[in-house]
Amino acid sequence: MAADAPLPLPVTLTADGQHATLVFGGVLDTRRTRELEEQLTDPRLRQARTWELRMDDLTQLDLTCAYALLRAATTSPEPVDLRIRGARRTVRRTLHEVGLDAVAAIEA
Repeated sequence: MAADAPLPLPVTLTADGQHATLVFGGVLDTRRTRELEEQLTDPRLRQARTWELRMDDLTQLDLTCAYALLRAATTSPEPVDLRIRGARRTVRRTLHEVGLDAVAAIEA
């Protein structure tokens, strides 16, 4: 990979109709916001009523990416049952700062 080539987005999505799982890893910072927002508009995610966000391997989440997650969850055409699992303390703090804890069940 060339030195200036972007790294792949550290988020994978799997969905089976009503349930979607996003698995996060590495660092999600301002440079990754647009890519994350694009991933969050995936039709498979928008059709699911239950979202599980696995954050066990996410080492850093900045406010812009956390706000992107909040916007995606609160602008879904139908209400979403949002569960966040495995987030580190620093990531949970960021989620709390943007208000995601008001619309999601956050489990350590």
